[in-house]
Amino acid sequence: MSHAGDPTGLGHSTVRGDATDVVIVGGGAAGLSLAHALTAPGSARPLLVALVDTPRPSLRPPERTWCFWQEGPGDFDDALVASWRRLRVHGRDGEVVEGELDTLRYRMLRSDGFEALVGSRLAALPHVRLVEATAETVRNVPGGAEALCVTAGGDRIALRGRHLFDSRPARSLPPARSTLLQHFRGWFVRTPAPAFDDEVVELMDFRVPQPAHGLAFGYVLPLGPQDALVEYTQFSRTPLSRPEYEAALEQYSRDVLRLGPFEVRSVEAGVIPMTDARFARRVGAAVHRIGAVGGATRPATGYTFSAVQRQSKAVAAALRDGKEVRLPAPHGRRALAMDAVMLRALDTGRVNGPDFFTRLFRRLPAERVLRFLDGRTGLWEDLLLGLATPVGPMLRTAAELPFLPQKPFTLTREESTG
Repeated sequence: MSHAGDPTGLGHSTVRGDATDVVIVGGGAAGLSLAHALTAPGSARPLLVALVDTPRPSLRPPERTWCFWQEGPGDFDDALVASWRRLRVHGRDGEVVEGELDTLRYRMLRSDGFEALVGSRLAALPHVRLVEATAETVRNVPGGAEALCVTAGGDRIALRGRHLFDSRPARSLPPARSTLLQHFRGWFVRTPAPAFDDEVVELMDFRVPQPAHGLAFGYVLPLGPQDALVEYTQFSRTPLSRPEYEAALEQYSRDVLRLGPFEVRSVEAGVIPMTDARFARRVGAAVHRIGAVGGATRPATGYTFSAVQRQSKAVAAALRDGKEVRLPAPHGRRALAMDAVMLRALDTGRVNGPDFFTRLFRRLPAERVLRFLDGRTGLWEDLLLGLATPVGPMLRTAAELPFLPQKPFTLTREESTG
């Protein structure tokens, strides 16, 4: 990112606390989304925002794909890669469950397109500083908070503001009763002849070998009749080796999807913690945690983008109205409680993951399932959804949860960045 809007030649000076309203650490989905929300029209006085993002390639995650569902037009439609209104689930035995969305659309963004779009919007604003530096320490100080940073050239700078929002990935998770990892590897493929139905997302295809704990599925995002992102995903305790992912993708592409000859144009991979841990959203008076480090990842699914948008808009509204900043919980208590039960049931093997999700989509409209996964269903809808699950094993799991010990979980570099 450039240093647009910085008349002081940042890198050789200090941005003082009285010059900046908000400091945002991290230029990924959470940091950029918050900066975008803070600078949207609507406040009497534009907020002064400093967004600091590391220039170190080793600390920047590779290009990623983000999927979410939304009703109507969105803030980032100019960066959308694709959207769909039909979803499909394949059971282990080949059963096909297909659902059509009514008002929602399942949408796909690529991180590079999103970052370019939001970055260009921010760079055009005189009240936004885009700072290339690595934040080494964030701390509360009198009257606000401070990020102590170092530039690529080795200069040390301090960014001060009344509020600081930190999105840097964690190295360890808070203690939890259950932690699984959602880990995956995907190929962007092209076939010489049409091979994909580009109107339908293959959301979960369970016609793949299953792990001893958790579940595995194929995931296909069609980008045209001859192009798609084909992924192999597991919810399990430990990631696979690269050869194991490659073998699983090869088997899924050739034996299950029957693609025939194809070209792998690019690859993506990631590891996302799925945990019932409770994440602190505030550290002291003026330092807040946002994004995955603030608990925005939905424990039962790994989806994060929609929760990040809700938090960003809530923070922006509070600051515009002059209210105290209180980050809302990314997910409601009832949703988190249901997720904790599901994670434990999957991890213990009491619930068969492929059968669980196939049954859910078979018994309920696809749009209702998505709204539940986004925490937007009411109590009555949640009760109906609970009845569509294996009631006995789920009740047994819910009864034991309060008595289980909570254990820490240390992340590797790959697991902490997703």
